[in-house]
Formats: sequence, structure tokens, C-alpha cells
Amino acid sequence: MVTLRIVAVYPDLLGTYGDTGNAEILGRRASWRGIDVDVLHASSADPLPRGDLYCLGGGEDGPQVLAAQRLKDDGTLRSALEEGAVVFAVCAGFQIVGNSFPDAQGTLHNGLGLLDVATRKGTGSRCVGEVVVEFDALEHGGLGLPLLTGFENHAGLTTLGPSARRLGQVRHGTGNGGGDSSEGAFQDRILGTYLHGPVLARNPALADLLLTWATGGGELQELDDSREIALREERLLSATRATNREGFARKP
Repeated sequence: MVTLRIVAVYPDLLGTYGDTGNAEILGRRASWRGIDVDVLHASSADPLPRGDLYCLGGGEDGPQVLAAQRLKDDGTLRSALEEGAVVFAVCAGFQIVGNSFPDAQGTLHNGLGLLDVATRKGTGSRCVGEVVVEFDALEHGGLGLPLLTGFENHAGLTTLGPSARRLGQVRHGTGNGGGDSSEGAFQDRILGTYLHGPVLARNPALADLLLTWATGGGELQELDDSREIALREERLLSATRATNREGFARKP
């Protein structure tokens, strides 16, 4: 790979919660390692460029429907994934890459069908607040990363089909909201989550996993993540204080 191309997909439609920062974080972490990288911000008015790693963020209901339709009409994201690209999708983006998602009235719209998940409109209050997730272990088919932290703000309830695996089990917060304490999903080289933050600023190990996928699986040079670790510790402590449940376990 001569230049790693990271594409922030439709920040004009899917940039409500600052998730475009995920593409910037990936670009910085690649550049700090001496990897030649371009970070592209792809407007919904233009054809989606070819890339190695695509980032989709959160958005409001109307822009979400529009983004899904434009991505379907464009076709680049699907073909790039089939050719080995990596897709990282957050909140509305997570729903878009799935099989179906609701609008503000609860009407279901077809997603891109890239990730075997389906989302329906919740009947209760929105899922808002800090989230802590324990990743499933490698020996159980999971990703085996440290605790995942982030902030959720969504009304959709997402369930996984047989081809997708959850990222892990929620220890604090709601996550997918489908009743099984799961959060996020991954399938092949596509990974989705409800967590904002931006989530990759809080979770450098997750950022590096995506970079490893996108660069061919080789070992990445270690970075000084002391500031990121301090942020993680502060957020984990905040979540610990926010819950009164016995047995909440902090892990490194």
C-alpha cells in the first residue's frame, strides 16, 4: 500500500456528534507511525472516493435516510468493502450499514445490508449516557480488546443476525438495546458501534485494530498513549461512580 486513504463519509449528513474526528484520529495514528496517509472528507454531493478505511458517523433521522439512499445509489462503499476495504460505522452510520433502520416516525427503511443487524424504533426514552463495554475474548470469537468506553445517544434498538458478532457485553449503559446487553457488532472487515466520544479518541486499541485491518495485518509500532489512557481512566471512573450496581468490574 503506497498511501493509506481514510474516508470520512458524508460529514455534511453524518457529522452531528463529532464522529468525523474518528477519521482524523486514525490519520494521526497512522502518520505518527510513518505511514503515508490521506484523510478525505467526502461530501454527499460528490461521488464517494475509493479508500482503504471508511468512517461513518451519527446524524439526525432525515439526513440518515438521505445518506443511506445516496450510498445505495453510489455503490462505492459496497464494492470497496468487497475488495478489502474496512468500514467503521457509528450510531446512525451503524444502522445504515445494517439491514434496516427506522426514521423519526418509526417507518423502516432498507439499509445497505453490509452488516447483519436490524434496528427498530424504541418505545421508551432515548438511550443517553456513558457506556462501558467488556469486549468478548479472542478464544470466544471476539476481538479481545481492553474495556470500551464512549457516550451513547440514540433511540434505536438493534438486534444481530447470525452473521454478525457483538463487540461485547455492556457493563454500564444500554448499548444496542435489544435486551441482550450487547453493544455494537462486527462482521468480516466492518465494525459498528453506538458509541461517540469520538470513540477512537477514548479507545486507541480499537483505532489500532482498524488500522491493522486496513494496512494488511502487520504489527504496528507502539505509540505513547499516556494521554489517551488518562482519558480512559477518567471516563471509567465516572461510569463507576454513576452506577450503584454491585459487581461492576474495571479491567485495564
